[in-house]
Amino acid sequence: MSSIKYIGMDVHTATISVAVLDAAGKLIMESVIETKASTILQLIQGLRGDLHVTFEEGTWAAWLYDLLKLYVTKIVVCDPRRNALLKEGNKSDRIDARKLAELLRANLLRSVYHGEKGLRTVKELVRSYLTFGKDLTRVMNRVKAIFRSWGIPCGGKSVYNPRHRDEWLSKIAEVGVRRRAELYYDQLDALVSLRQQARRKLLAESQKHSAWKLLRSIPALGPIRVALLMGIVQTPHRFRSKRPLWKYSGFEVVTYTSADHRHVEGQLERSKKPVSVRGLDPNHNHHLKDLFKGAAIQAATREGPFREFYEALVAKGMRPEMARLTLARKIAAITLTVWRKGVAFNAKYLKPQTA
Repeated sequence: MSSIKYIGMDVHTATISVAVLDAAGKLIMESVIETKASTILQLIQGLRGDLHVTFEEGTWAAWLYDLLKLYVTKIVVCDPRRNALLKEGNKSDRIDARKLAELLRANLLRSVYHGEKGLRTVKELVRSYLTFGKDLTRVMNRVKAIFRSWGIPCGGKSVYNPRHRDEWLSKIAEVGVRRRAELYYDQLDALVSLRQQARRKLLAESQKHSAWKLLRSIPALGPIRVALLMGIVQTPHRFRSKRPLWKYSGFEVVTYTSADHRHVEGQLERSKKPVSVRGLDPNHNHHLKDLFKGAAIQAATREGPFREFYEALVAKGMRPEMARLTLARKIAAITLTVWRKGVAFNAKYLKPQTA
C-alpha cells in the first residue's frame, strides 16, 4: 500500500483548516490549527510517509512554501482561479481543505511557480515599484476628478506639474475642495519620491546578477524592463520552451472546436470545420504582457533588427497590430533563449522559425 498522504490546507490569517487523505482517497485526519510556524511544523512532523501538500496562492503562500519545503515530498501552490470544484456545493473552510486534498490526489491542480530564491530581493523591489505605480495612477485620477467635478477642463499633464499648481488651485473657489486638492498633491509628491527610490534600488539590485548584462544586450529591453523581467520571471528554467512563456505572458492564441468527428458512409472521419480562434488567453501575468508589448511598440519605431523584422512582416501583408504581436512573441522567445543559454543577443535569433 502506498504511503503517500495528500494534505489540503485552507489558509487564513488566524487559522488553517487541514484535511489529510491517504493514497486510496480515504479521509484520515481533519484539523484546524493556528497560522503559526511551530504549530504547522508540529502537525507535519507528526505525519508519516511521503507528504504531498497543497494550498492556494495568496498572501501567506511564499512564507508557507519556504517553511514546509524541507519537511515534505512535494508542495503545490495552486492557482485559485482554476479551482472550479471549490465553487460547487456547500462551502466552508473544512470542505475547501478536503476538496484541495482531493484535487491534489487526482493531479488536477494548476501550480503557481515558487522556488527561486536568488532573485527574491529583486522580486520584492519589483512589487514595490509596481505598487507605487498603481497608487500613483489612482492619485493622479483623483486630482483630475476634483477639477472635473467643478467643471474645470484638465486634459494633459500640466495639472500635475508643481510649477503650475498654484494656477490650477486658484480655479477652485470652494475652500474645502481646494484643501482636499492640496492634500492629494502632497500625496502625489510623496508617491513620486517613493517610486523614484524604489526604481533606484531596483536597478542597483538587479545589476548585481549575471543575467542583467545578458538581457540588456537585447535591443528592445532597457534597464527598467530588464529589472522588471528578472523580478517577475525569476528564472528562465521554469519554462521548458517558448510556448509556456507565451502563455504566461498572454500571447497564447485560444482556439475552439466542437464536433471534431463525424460519420461518413459508416466511417468515422475528422470534421473539416475550421478551428475558431477566440483571441489571446486572458489568464496571464499582465505586467509581463505590458513589458513585452511596450518593448515591441518601441522596437517597431526605432532603427535596428527588430524594426526590420516588423517592417518585413507588414510588407508581406500582415496587419500592423498582428505584426506587433508577432514581434512581442519574438522578443519573448529571444529573451528566453538568451537567458537560458547565458549568451548575448545575436541577430540570428530573428530567423522566422524562432517566432
